[in-house]
Amino acid sequence: MHLPMYYDARGMGYQMAGMRPDGAMLAGMLLIVLGLAAALYGIVPHRATSISERASLVRVRALDDAPIRWRHVAMLTVLAIAITIDAMKPITLSFVAPGMAKEYGLKSPLNPLGHLPVSWLPLAGIGGTVVGSWLWGWLGDRIGRRASILFAALLFMTTSICGAMPGFSWNLLMCFLMGIGVGGMLPIAFTLIAETVPARHRGWLMILIGGNAAAAYALTSWLAAALVPHYSWRILWLIGLPTGLVLIVLNHWIPESARYLIATGQRSAAAQVLVRYGAGLLTEDEAPEARPGEQPAAEQPAGERPAGTREGFRGLFTGPLLGPSLAITILAAGTGLVTFGFQLWIPTNLQHLGFTAVNSDYTVRNAALIGLPFIVVVALLYGFWSTRKTITLLGALTATALLWFALAGNSLAHQHALLTGLLVIPLSGTGAVVAVLSAYATEIYPTGIRSRGTGHAAAMTKAGGVLIIAVVVAAAAIPSIATTALVSLIPLVIGTIVFAWRCPETIRRPLDSIGDGEVSVGAISADGSAEAATR
Repeated sequence: MHLPMYYDARGMGYQMAGMRPDGAMLAGMLLIVLGLAAALYGIVPHRATSISERASLVRVRALDDAPIRWRHVAMLTVLAIAITIDAMKPITLSFVAPGMAKEYGLKSPLNPLGHLPVSWLPLAGIGGTVVGSWLWGWLGDRIGRRASILFAALLFMTTSICGAMPGFSWNLLMCFLMGIGVGGMLPIAFTLIAETVPARHRGWLMILIGGNAAAAYALTSWLAAALVPHYSWRILWLIGLPTGLVLIVLNHWIPESARYLIATGQRSAAAQVLVRYGAGLLTEDEAPEARPGEQPAAEQPAGERPAGTREGFRGLFTGPLLGPSLAITILAAGTGLVTFGFQLWIPTNLQHLGFTAVNSDYTVRNAALIGLPFIVVVALLYGFWSTRKTITLLGALTATALLWFALAGNSLAHQHALLTGLLVIPLSGTGAVVAVLSAYATEIYPTGIRSRGTGHAAAMTKAGGVLIIAVVVAAAAIPSIATTALVSLIPLVIGTIVFAWRCPETIRRPLDSIGDGEVSVGAISADGSAEAATR
């Protein structure tokens, strides 16, 4: 019901600034609100779920030596699509900013006399992702992983109307709501993968799938170059409708986490999921044997919480989880400064340096495509070498590239080959850091707060972006390439050092045995009661 007004503006280059929403558009907004409320009512449990006494005596026996089944492949494919679509949303902010600034007369490097800074748009969008990451982290532990993913897909579809909003204020509101949906997809998807995929495949598969930021950047830049000249910047928001619909259509291949089902006392449903994914259930008196070279799962008495941990978000920063949580928080915030302080303004800064809109989009696309094999290397290192060392190495490489940008600055505009080569590391490296941090969070936190922990890690990557964008809004000027590189460099170095110092190794270890006594073994259910050690 929003599309007719957009189509009617085709004779004006699809510019809708100054138009008043018609009756159909207003009715469509109301229907969207009612539809989202009805959908949420349908997926939220209507009774408080708590772990039952019988469920507390059950463990998961993951067949970690079994090969990946076709059901794993189907689930991973759908979640890879979901994560790519999710990553495209904040990336799109970079490509709509120049066109939006022109249509609404906003202040930017291309229009320094505008009345409002264009930075308000990414501030609203990234602010929404921070809220969304924390909200979806809570939802994932409260209503389940699968339900949270489906509702996020609905938000992708409904907030695509941002492309048909005539006024800038409406764009800000829709962009904020879109950010809320985007913020939760990656942590929830990673949580589901970690709890479903065998341990020996868990690490590298999560990074391979989660490192789709480079692919998302390449796809978004290609769509921008191909579609924006004909249909304006608005088309990049409108394609959220079909992409969100894809996830709804493919939802059959997204299972619920068996660990979540057990934690909430749904043993029969958990057993059905486990059978399809090559696992089974063991009662408390059936002690599983450790594989050669694998550390056995620690015993957790039924009915007790792991020592030193608490329920909810407080559990992330108490007891043995305090050190790893602080390290993840600092490194994630530093990575957010790179992503939204450096990456976000690359298309605009390139145009400011003399590149055409199409050439700047293609430059970014080429760098992103070149960096795709980099994700494969990171996945192999994370899955088969060392989780802690891989994250440390990524932070060091990204910091080195940013130092080069800080020293060379705008002179790189005259060295296209070097510029493209240097862009590969920030574009691919930061996406890889976000992926490995999210993967690491799913491994380091227990089942009952795993979704919250992963959501917090994702939220902090966005919080760094909110900070730098807020500074840009206050200054009413977009910083240069050298400035954004320098601002991003300092916290990234600090975060990398703290992570290397405080975080333990997790490579290919069962979720319940990670920590070597540094991180509590076991899990806390959504309402704070204890879950038996899972394996």
